[in-house]
Amino acid sequence: MKSEMIPVPAGSGAGRSIGTLLIDAGKLKPEDAEAVLRLQKEKNLRFGDAAIELGLITRADLDLAMSRQFDYPYLIPGESKVSEEVVAAYDPFSPQVEALRALRAQLMLRWFDHDAARTALAIVSASRGEGRSYIAANLAVVFSQLGERTLLIDADLRHPRQHELFGMENRVGLSSILSGRAGLDAMHRIPGLLGLSVLPAGVLPPNPQELLARAPFGQLLDQLAGQFDVVLLDSPPASDTADAQTLAVRAGAALVVVRKNSSRTWRVRGISDSVAQAKATIVGAVLNDY
Repeated sequence: MKSEMIPVPAGSGAGRSIGTLLIDAGKLKPEDAEAVLRLQKEKNLRFGDAAIELGLITRADLDLAMSRQFDYPYLIPGESKVSEEVVAAYDPFSPQVEALRALRAQLMLRWFDHDAARTALAIVSASRGEGRSYIAANLAVVFSQLGERTLLIDADLRHPRQHELFGMENRVGLSSILSGRAGLDAMHRIPGLLGLSVLPAGVLPPNPQELLARAPFGQLLDQLAGQFDVVLLDSPPASDTADAQTLAVRAGAALVVVRKNSSRTWRVRGISDSVAQAKATIVGAVLNDY
């Protein structure tokens, strides 16, 4: 039986030692590695535990290095432009992110089943302030941490927010592409988060509904389906405009976000009915602030 090496993606931390990753991250000085190795041998410790015992690194430093070793990237507060509201990027072991991973698993089973026709998903809500952009941003992060090529599109061409959450400019984005003034280079790769790209809304147009309803938007999603495994669309609130319904139809499916002690049942039922009547799939609902 012939054995083969499993290829490791370029830039991956797999196959690299914890010591090397700590040094590369600037958490451990090369000249201190010998002392760590000596204590490791004397007490039969793991390298990271020996470095902690010597006071050279913290447990958080070790957790970060291990996340790189297992290709499970996350960020350190103060070292990235990404807002700390994107909790999945900074605290992947928190209860909130565990809940997001459970939601991700449900979406993988119900919608993202590696069918090219099921690549996009609209994140919708009835009203403003229900956490739609928060859910979209954090879901995008956890999908990318799973190894899925993930794109988050800020399709709220009225009150966009994703550029603020990910610390980027909003001069060029979706509106620029749909109006023929930019190409796919308007997308931004997020440093430190492998596989995650964000397309901001761009300059707010006078005709957002028309831009989203025209053929070029559908053609753009078809093009992106060949480059990404998951495409999430952040949308405006459905109670304000018909944009959310248009986005759900373009994506083929929608996830409805409702907020505890805030969302009104009749409004949630209204958006669900309107999306279903437009022949788009409601894959489920998520209760924010539970």
